[in-house]
Amino acid sequence: MTGVEQEIQRVLDEGAARSQRLGPGHRDLWAALAGAVEGGKRFRPQLLTATHQALGGTEPEPVDRVGAALELLHTAFVVHDDVIDGDEVRRGRLNVSGTFAATARRRGAAEGVAHHYGGAAGLLAGDLALVTATRMIARCGAPEGVTDRLLDLLEDAVHASAAGELADVGLALPVDGHAASVADAVRVAELKTAVYSFRLPLQAGAVLAGAPAGAVTALAPVGRHLGIGFQLLDDLLGVFGDPQRTGKGTLSDLREGKPTALIAHARSTGAWSELRDLVGDPALDDRGADRARALLTDCGARDRVSVLAEEFLEGALAAAGRTPLTPALHAMIAGMADEIRQAAASALGTGPAAGGALAGAPGRTSRAVPAAAPGSHAPGTSAQQAAARSLAGRR
Repeated sequence: MTGVEQEIQRVLDEGAARSQRLGPGHRDLWAALAGAVEGGKRFRPQLLTATHQALGGTEPEPVDRVGAALELLHTAFVVHDDVIDGDEVRRGRLNVSGTFAATARRRGAAEGVAHHYGGAAGLLAGDLALVTATRMIARCGAPEGVTDRLLDLLEDAVHASAAGELADVGLALPVDGHAASVADAVRVAELKTAVYSFRLPLQAGAVLAGAPAGAVTALAPVGRHLGIGFQLLDDLLGVFGDPQRTGKGTLSDLREGKPTALIAHARSTGAWSELRDLVGDPALDDRGADRARALLTDCGARDRVSVLAEEFLEGALAAAGRTPLTPALHAMIAGMADEIRQAAASALGTGPAAGGALAGAPGRTSRAVPAAAPGSHAPGTSAQQAAARSLAGRR
């Protein structure tokens, strides 16, 4: 068990112990939250650790505690996101809200009451995860000044994620008669995904490594570009990905009518006159989805988002190569970008042999990452692979 896993288990055990005095309600709520924490790819803790190592950090214990906190933070956002979307299933099984809604149904509650009960449980479980993550960072064992900087980064990430979540929901609302643009969708990707999943682990790893303020600041655009590129590819997988590789079908995003960059671009083309009757239709079947995918391809939306994702990944590499960031850090980011590309290309069926849109995007290159010494691992290797698994697994 890794140090991060040990820290996660420790805090889950502490929470379970509280149930002895707080009763069965807390016990069931905490058990559902613990289930939500299980099975994650731990990408954010691994990115934190890889950054810490690449910048010469030598204090693993605070890194493990902060890494575990980032996983709890991610869980909080996932649980709250499910409540906002009204979802009761995640990764093929009942989520926190779904678990409590199912309990209410078994007790004979009406559907509306059961769904409300599940949503209340999701809100409360997410709140517990959020406060637990904050406490873990506050007590991570780093010097006081370092801890203060970590808490500042955490607070900024939470505010950005809240703004991004609200903006994501708001994209479905017409503003002054205009539908969401590609720029609007990219901004949501930055606030909702890039800030807490990429920028926060990168900057927190740098702070824990004792990196100068200039290096911490320089990591902000790296995280922004990497996270947006990641999310754009994830949006493509939601419509065009191979379900056997992603673990998720390709109907839900189309049925929901998610206002992604893919849909935003299509709205600006002549294909939208037919697409508007398909996208957002909760009864969309496989035949209709195939037609929607064909239209999204023919109108250029798929290629546009593929190229845009590549531009952001390239932007991350350019930002990572600037002073005062280290060559080891740049190599780690380069390896991660390639892992993300390869995972997306595989799930989209657009590897180099297939000559698909992703493989043919301008600037697409394969960068060599310096080899590790025999018997060791290059800094960031685990984080690179976790990023690819997170994309392919859509979590």
